Amino acid sequence: MKKIRQLLLLICPLISTTMIQAQDNKTGFDGLMRSNGRSYVVIAVMLTILAGLILYLIRLDRKISKLEKENKQ
Repeated sequence: MKKIRQLLLLICPLISTTMIQAQDNKTGFDGLMRSNGRSYVVIAVMLTILAGLILYLIRLDRKISKLEKENKQ
């Protein structure tokens, strides 16, 4: 569980800096996507995939911990 927390602590600053940089640039292709509302769809898909990966890692960690406890006994 500590590894997952450390992973989240590493990922959160990366996501926040990416979102801040994306908000600063409103010209060109980025401005076009934002005007059409597509950037929100891209962000929603990325967050959904990230949430799925995190939930998968948590579930996998619990299963491994359970197997380790069974092997010790």
